[in-house]
Amino acid sequence: MRIALYQPDIAQNTGTILRLAACFGVPVDIIQPTGFDMSGRALRRSGLDYLDHVALTRHASWDEFYAQQQALNPAARLILVSTKAQTRHIDFQFHATDTLLFGRESAGVPDSVRDSIDAGVRIAMSKQLRSLNVAVSVAIIIGEALRQTDGFSA
Repeated sequence: MRIALYQPDIAQNTGTILRLAACFGVPVDIIQPTGFDMSGRALRRSGLDYLDHVALTRHASWDEFYAQQQALNPAARLILVSTKAQTRHIDFQFHATDTLLFGRESAGVPDSVRDSIDAGVRIAMSKQLRSLNVAVSVAIIIGEALRQTDGFSA
């Protein structure tokens, strides 16, 4: 199981996700460019000393990330978490080899990225509201995915 962040905009959200990933032992891919300086104070402040405990890979572009994903494990699935997806996360069968992709806070992912995924899921929530914070979304999805795949380390 992996978490991939497509061009994240907000350092505090990314730091929180990296802290979560460190605690759950889940590697993270960050697809650049980011909307902030990855060495910045805001990232360190939200990630605290947990950042030293996360397996983090930075990719210069979507194409680089996608090519590496295909080369490392061509059978692994790329699952996009999106408000536009039809399948609710609680109705989806996650696999231990899945990479869970989350889009930019401001714009999600472009159609070219959406066209490359294996499946899409959305968080089951009130239809009257638009979306959750991306860090909260990652926590919900990774929690369900790890539960289904017996992926919790402790």
